[in-house]
Amino acid sequence: MGADEYIGIAQHGLWVLALASAPLLIPALVAGVLFGMIQAATSINEQTLSFVPKLIVVGICLAIFGGSIMMLLADFTREMFARIPEVAR
Repeated sequence: MGADEYIGIAQHGLWVLALASAPLLIPALVAGVLFGMIQAATSINEQTLSFVPKLIVVGICLAIFGGSIMMLLADFTREMFARIPEVAR
């Protein structure tokens, strides 16, 4: 197994990581920006005002996308375990 194959495995792992985290991080980012703009417009400097809505958004997204994220991670894990004999040579 050459260096290119190891790099390919690492790239695939990073791609799976990006696909698994994006459904949670992007809505949290959007909610944080929106609530930050509201806080700036109203001059409210309460930290929990932006944290609680982001937590709720992440919880909702986890409930919606959690199953597909787990399937993605399980498939990746199965694929990596199946490749162990190739890598061990």
